[in-house]
Amino acid sequence: MFNGGSIVRTYEDMIGEIVSALEEANRVVITTHTRPDGDAIGSQLALGNYLSSKGKKVSMINSDPSPYNLEWLPGSEKIIVYDGSLEHVDMIASADLIVVLDTNNKMRLGKPGDSIKEASVPRILIDHHTDPENWFDLMWRRESASSTAELLYEIFADWDLDGIDSAVAAPLYVAIMTDTGSFRFSNVTPALHRMVGDIVERGNLDPAQMYAEVYEKRSVEGLRLMSTVLSTMQLHFGGLVGSMVISKRSLKDSGASIEESDGFVNNILSIEGVKVGLMFTETERGTKVSFRSKEDYQVHKWAQSFGGGGHRNASGAFIKADLDSAIKRTIAAASKFIDITTSGQDEGISDEDADYLSMLGVQN
Repeated sequence: MFNGGSIVRTYEDMIGEIVSALEEANRVVITTHTRPDGDAIGSQLALGNYLSSKGKKVSMINSDPSPYNLEWLPGSEKIIVYDGSLEHVDMIASADLIVVLDTNNKMRLGKPGDSIKEASVPRILIDHHTDPENWFDLMWRRESASSTAELLYEIFADWDLDGIDSAVAAPLYVAIMTDTGSFRFSNVTPALHRMVGDIVERGNLDPAQMYAEVYEKRSVEGLRLMSTVLSTMQLHFGGLVGSMVISKRSLKDSGASIEESDGFVNNILSIEGVKVGLMFTETERGTKVSFRSKEDYQVHKWAQSFGGGGHRNASGAFIKADLDSAIKRTIAAASKFIDITTSGQDEGISDEDADYLSMLGVQN
């Protein structure tokens, strides 16, 4: 069964093999990427709670803690933050099966990455990002999927939809809601709405409450940070691209945690005419860049050029450079990955951006 991802399988074969592997396993480790978001934590909890209800011994292990606004989700207290201890290493080594969610490379798994990749047990990937690494034994992936949670629902549908109770439905719903921008991104289809309707019905969920729990619990410190970050907004290429900055100083002065900045980048895309949003976050080791886009503006190749990745409209990268250098390098590379001549405004590229790109030796 577990003979690598190179063999061509039909839809029924692939999903059937994954369901069989989950059914046969007794001890399952589930993990996801560093700085986990709503889709990562929601999918992890949905699968963990689902498998637990089937009598499996489940260990959910991540490199980083969950965001504070997701701690209310059922089972969140069971997520373990990996510390490299013998107990945690043994937890992975003694598993019958490992499931990796919402990321497809070892580096993005953070601290437990080596133990996960080198495990001698089958490793399943469930993910919707591009360019997966080849060390997984089974994969259930589709780049056009709205979220990893959408793919999970398909697995549950093949296995047993009646296993979706409130403890599974709530994190599943939150995962899809957060990764679709509250159901407003282009990957939201009629089929997805029908799927979400079934999740809401099976879990007897209150969508208004779900939204409030995730998005309407900002701290005073978080709002101070948002105010400062919004003041850094800049437009580039005639308003086609927008950027904002989170500096170490702004974090310190606001008293907010970095987790409270989740979603800030989406504010850029709310500006009329802006198709691509960039968020630059200063860290001790370099600069984290979040890429977001809408319509047919694809940013994953742009992120990949800096060693990152993701999917077409939402990607990220880490540049080992100071904030100013990282901003200059990212903006200068724009013309290689998006058409900066179609700003939707008469003036096209601004004189300021044209002069800047010329200074850097970039032709537009």
